[in-house]
Amino acid sequence: MEDQTMLPVFKSRTLPGLFEEFFSENLLPNYIEEGAWKSTPAVNIYENNEKFEIEIAAPGLDKEDFKIDLKDDYLMVYSERKDQKEEKERGKVVRTEFRYSSFQRSFSVPKDIDVSAINATHKNGILHIELPKRKEQKENNSRQIEIQ
Repeated sequence: MEDQTMLPVFKSRTLPGLFEEFFSENLLPNYIEEGAWKSTPAVNIYENNEKFEIEIAAPGLDKEDFKIDLKDDYLMVYSERKDQKEEKERGKVVRTEFRYSSFQRSFSVPKDIDVSAINATHKNGILHIELPKRKEQKENNSRQIEIQ
């Protein structure tokens, strides 16, 4: 039987070594200061007999900031939001650590998912995606057999 687990698809990235970061002159690691590192939101995936559920933690993003596509056997979640640079009434911003970078997460979708019933909601900074499993006919085979 084919394994029907839902797995995130990761792209590898390299980060500077912890030893080099420890002795850095900056308060923040170089990869954050230079903007070379892109944040990828944390993900929880749950499965039960009826469905898979994906939770993506993305505080500060609204539902309009997301795009979800299903292509072939992959569910892709995108967000593109640019940093908003503005001067506040309090004066010029001299340092900001709030970052809203673009991201893309891809998940392999098992064959038993009812793709027409996939839905998503956004609440309290978490994107919830529900992937219902197809109902097999075996569940609906209860009936009385007439004797002839």
